[in-house]
Amino acid sequence: MSLSNLQDLYVDELKDLYNAEHQILKALPKMAKAATAPQLKDAFNHHLEETERQVERLEQIFHDLGKTPRGKKCIGMEGLIEEGKELLKEDAEPSVKDAGLISAAQRVEHYEMAAYGTVRTYAQILGYEEQARALQETLNEEGETDHKLTELAQGSINTKAQAEEGDAEQEDMEEDMGDESSMRRNQERSYSR
Repeated sequence: MSLSNLQDLYVDELKDLYNAEHQILKALPKMAKAATAPQLKDAFNHHLEETERQVERLEQIFHDLGKTPRGKKCIGMEGLIEEGKELLKEDAEPSVKDAGLISAAQRVEHYEMAAYGTVRTYAQILGYEEQARALQETLNEEGETDHKLTELAQGSINTKAQAEEGDAEQEDMEEDMGDESSMRRNQERSYSR
C-alpha cells in the first residue's frame, strides 16, 4: 500500500489495529486461564468482551470508508503477545505469575492507547467525527482496563507476590539451616567414632 497522504496512513493504521485486536482476542482467554486471582480472571474475561465490541467498531469504520480491514500484520502486538507467552511457560508462584500477567497486559494496553489516540486524531483531522467518537470510546475502554489492572496490582496481587518471595526465602533459609544442622550432626558422628 502506498502512503501518499494522511487518509492512506489512517487506513493503514486502522488495519494494524484490526490485526492487533484479533491477536488480543486469541491471547486473552489464555491469560484468563493462567490467572489465579479471581478478580484478574474476571478482568481478562471482561476485556475479552470489550475487545469483541472494539473489533465491531473497527469493522464499522472500514465499512464506512469502503475499505477492507485485512492485509496488515501488527508486528508490535505480535512481539508483546510473544513476551506474554514466554511468561506463561515460566515456573512461577501463582501470585508472581499474576503480577507478570498484569505487566504483560498493561504493555498491551499502553500500545493500544497510543495507537487509538493516534487514529482518533487522524479521524478528527480528516473530518470523520463519528469515527473519531468511536475510536475515543475504545481509547476510553483501554484506559479503564489499564486503570483496573493497576488497581489489582497495587491493591493485592503485587503484595501477595512479594509475600510469596518472602515465604520462598524463608523456606530456603530453613532448608539451608536444616542442611547445616545435618552436616554438623554427621561431623559430630564421625568425630565420635
